[in-house]
Amino acid sequence: MTADLRSLVGIGAKLDTSFPAFFRHRRIGEKILITNYEGNWLLLSDDDFGRFARGDVATGTPLHTLLRDANFIRAEYDVQKAITRVRARKSFLHLGPNLHILVVTLRCNETCVYCHASRADMEAVHTDMSKETAERSIDFILRSTSPSVTIEFQGGEPLVNFEVVKHSITYAIQKNESIGKQLEFTMVSNLSLMDEEKLGFLLQHKVQICTSIDGPEHLHDKQRKLPGLSSHKAATKWIARINEAYAEMGLDPTLYHVEALLTTTKETLPRWKEVVDTYVGLGCKALFLRPIDPFGFVEKTGARIEYPRSEYMEFYQQATDYMLTLNQQGVQILERYAAIFLTKILAGEDPNFLDIRSPGGAGIGQLAYNYDGKIFTCDEGRMLHETGDDTFLLGDVRTSSYREITGHPTVRALVIASQRDSQPDCIDCTYNPYCGVAPVHSHKALGSIWGSMRLSSLCAVHKGIQDYLFGKLAAADPATLSVLQRWTTVRSRDHFLQSGMTSA
Repeated sequence: MTADLRSLVGIGAKLDTSFPAFFRHRRIGEKILITNYEGNWLLLSDDDFGRFARGDVATGTPLHTLLRDANFIRAEYDVQKAITRVRARKSFLHLGPNLHILVVTLRCNETCVYCHASRADMEAVHTDMSKETAERSIDFILRSTSPSVTIEFQGGEPLVNFEVVKHSITYAIQKNESIGKQLEFTMVSNLSLMDEEKLGFLLQHKVQICTSIDGPEHLHDKQRKLPGLSSHKAATKWIARINEAYAEMGLDPTLYHVEALLTTTKETLPRWKEVVDTYVGLGCKALFLRPIDPFGFVEKTGARIEYPRSEYMEFYQQATDYMLTLNQQGVQILERYAAIFLTKILAGEDPNFLDIRSPGGAGIGQLAYNYDGKIFTCDEGRMLHETGDDTFLLGDVRTSSYREITGHPTVRALVIASQRDSQPDCIDCTYNPYCGVAPVHSHKALGSIWGSMRLSSLCAVHKGIQDYLFGKLAAADPATLSVLQRWTTVRSRDHFLQSGMTSA
């Protein structure tokens, strides 16, 4: 029994191992959070927690009812209820890779200080994917055992090689007519090379469009340089045009709009309000406050743009508090990290965000296909390849079978390393039911796919965000709780499904 647990149970008292079912605990302000294996949770006062731990809870009391209904009493533990809840959380396990990232070029017309993709100059045409390689990649993708498949076009800048993007889309739709998977397309673009002809094709073929916005114009342009032009003006012009096009098509603007991503650098931290206001002004309904990753150009620029994760957490709390306030004033904007964790905590479901699940998504939830046909466990694994590290290279679309790739020893190792119950620091963590381990991040940042979570910047972020969210739940402010509950709602965006496909 740890010292903190001993003090809560009571001086001289013992933990009654016959009364409580399995639980983990963590102090959240004035409350003690307890969670169990299947992810049920309660926030207890010190006194109630002490009584629970000592087994000093009379049958029929409100505390007994609370504990029983959440499956925290050993003698009344509902095994079937627990099985059902765990099965819902692990529904992704037997599907196979559903996200397939197609890197159609490394060429890019922008230079970002943190570029994770290791972009190439516009003259590097040898980094363009050919139509033949694209076809072989799509043939491989459609062998996935997952009933639903998302093909995401990335770069570099995918609009640089738009002919191959177009060919890939039409080829995939044609091939899928006889296969019948639920098929979706997304494209991640800086939008600066967009024109009406390209947009018309993307809209006609129901391609979801995502871009990057790093906040207000002066910050965005400093971090994402477009020679001779404002990258911010280029992106925001097309965000407005695409959102206008969705409205013209009669689509609900709360569901159908350009998604944008933020990369948080040192210069972002004091500008949390400007960042949120920028996203709201662009009509974005979600803001993903992503910390910087250790991949790509960050090796060279980290000294200028990195920061302690304690400072990031201050930024996160200020920005999310502001978003909560805006929501209470009728503005719809959510923080994506919070939505992912709250869906697990409040809804008891896993939204299948591949980097925050157990086991993780590398190799079994996603695969990445480089411009030359090489296959990687994930996009981060491909990024490492571009800087000389082939740890996560699995094979090639020309020579490898689907079974060889998904059963590859590297994939098996990543599955084991991303099991929370295999991690010494995760096995006893109160947030074990909701969190996830990213072994490729650990490999890069800590030198091993196993890593050490107490040294992991990613763990510090995940734990800090969950501390923040449970602090809000413990405070139990009705207006805040209402907003947090809304953030768990998963709304259907069926327009982006290719017509004529079978349901998953």
